[in-house]
Amino acid sequence: MLTALLARTDSGLTGTEYTIYITFTLIFMALLFIAAIVAIIVVMFQKSNSDGIQGITATSETFFGKNKGRSIESKLKKWTWITLIVLGVLSVVIYIVQIMLP
Repeated sequence: MLTALLARTDSGLTGTEYTIYITFTLIFMALLFIAAIVAIIVVMFQKSNSDGIQGITATSETFFGKNKGRSIESKLKKWTWITLIVLGVLSVVIYIVQIMLP
């Protein structure tokens, strides 16, 4: 990405247009990086869907324990989808800006 930014100096853009382009790209790349870090953290906090070896033992959860876990789990899943959508949108926006320049 950095080489693409540096290679654009001979693309015919004026100094102001190139500065706006560099600023826009760097801001959106920083937002993309932050969204990726948040997505990684949110996914790591989620509970695994498979029981693994714990499925063999006969453990039972209380009603309140199940509902508390599900509400936290549902919030984490919601934030996972939000961060992944933000990642996708930012990636597409950066790609479109790269293509639109001469």
